[in-house]
Amino acid sequence: MRFAAYLSLFTSFSTLICCALPSLLISLGFGAVVVGIVDVFPQLIVLTENKKWLFLIGGILLSLGSISFYKARNAPCPIDPEQAEVCKVVRKWSLIILILSWTMYLIGFIFAYILPFILGV
Repeated sequence: MRFAAYLSLFTSFSTLICCALPSLLISLGFGAVVVGIVDVFPQLIVLTENKKWLFLIGGILLSLGSISFYKARNAPCPIDPEQAEVCKVVRKWSLIILILSWTMYLIGFIFAYILPFILGV
């Protein structure tokens, strides 16, 4: 399950990079910047062309990570005080990363699917 958590962060970041960032830059009038980014990182075109799969896999992995986090929320930490403190810190950071991942995923989803639908693009 830990592997799914890392993959979910990667895919949510990928959805943000492929869809939200270029849309935001273009809407702010920085189209030339987007062209420069695509010139340096042509892989963005591949991500954009496969955004349905990217969002599907990202959503599945984020859901698996959320379920895993939810199931482990009441798991006991070790008795050793040092390890218990590390356990608490790791849980806090896991929640922060999970929330950050969902936020990036939803921003990318809004820019990729909802705004074009609303604007009729």
